[in-house]
Amino acid sequence: MKQIIEEKFLSLFGEGGTFFASAGRINLIGEHTDYNGGYVFPGAIDKVIMAKIRLNGTKKVLVYSVDYNEMVEFGLNEKDIPSQAWARYIFGVCRETIKRGGKVEGFNAVFAGDIPLGAGLSSSAALESCFAYAINELFHNNIDKFSLAQIGQSTEHNYCGVNCGIMDQFASCFGKAGCLIRLNCKTLEYKYFPFNPESHGYKLVLIDSCVKHELASSAYNKRRASCERAAVAIARNHPEVEFLSDANRSWLEEVREQISEEDYLRAEYVIGELQRVLDVCDALEREDYLTVGEMMYQTHFGLSRIYEVSCEELDFLNRIARKMDVTGSRLMGGGFGGCTINLVKKELYDSFIKETKEQFLKAYGYEPKVYDVIISDGAHCIKD
Repeated sequence: MKQIIEEKFLSLFGEGGTFFASAGRINLIGEHTDYNGGYVFPGAIDKVIMAKIRLNGTKKVLVYSVDYNEMVEFGLNEKDIPSQAWARYIFGVCRETIKRGGKVEGFNAVFAGDIPLGAGLSSSAALESCFAYAINELFHNNIDKFSLAQIGQSTEHNYCGVNCGIMDQFASCFGKAGCLIRLNCKTLEYKYFPFNPESHGYKLVLIDSCVKHELASSAYNKRRASCERAAVAIARNHPEVEFLSDANRSWLEEVREQISEEDYLRAEYVIGELQRVLDVCDALEREDYLTVGEMMYQTHFGLSRIYEVSCEELDFLNRIARKMDVTGSRLMGGGFGGCTINLVKKELYDSFIKETKEQFLKAYGYEPKVYDVIISDGAHCIKD
């Protein structure tokens, strides 16, 4: 990929320029907890957006996307927003940097990526973080890493019409090889935990169902509303409760008769999931990957039966993993499609992948996609 970018840059813009990269991400555990003020547990992966960038001494930005085989030129004023969806991410990063007092002038760039699109690995956050980091370095803006993550988030909100949380951009900016990040979505405090499955005889693999059910956004809004209603009910007895993350199971039980069964179940899942994140962190400090795996299965059960955001294909993949004694498996992301994330013993890996592909093909008429991932560094400059 680097070679392709290098050659394209040379043919379009000539010599010079600096390489930057930023990563996609996984979330090991902590699903549907972010908007409940709880913990998430992401890490950056070895699938990246990579760009070569050089200042051009003008007020114009010229960007070529290798993957879209398209060149876009835009100015840096608010009215200059490009029509191409992919270019809006880069334009947004420029504008959000300027809004924060940063210097941004014209540059030439060529970028490409190997993050699978549509698999829930946050390729858009990686694109934002790559350019936010690069612009910060090239113009010597001295913007801190957390603000770079916020620049990416604000880009989604203001230029791409996506009301996302901070997790994806945070993981892309703060990612560190061999570590996952426990992020408190209410306080934004974070802590690194060691995660080296390879050195403990495991592989981390994503299996992409390649389905995306249409329910996703309306179902997401319904569940969010359920959680908010439950938190409001609990807060009548315990005024310190702002989010479900401030509550515990016994406080939820106190209001069981006052809320619908559906709202109760949604809140029960979230409170259980918050504890599972803490249990996984404790297990990793003991290097206890068996407990990590069991918690992943518990999360899948909760997402499937209690929060009800799974789908037939994801449950099918999870059942195969359980049947084959895979250490851990769960759906990853918002649900209704996308990937399962699996913690697999190395000696079981080949037979697990073979069996999964065969069974899924038999059931659904096509093979799922398989992505091995390694926890890696987030946004960085690539030194030659």
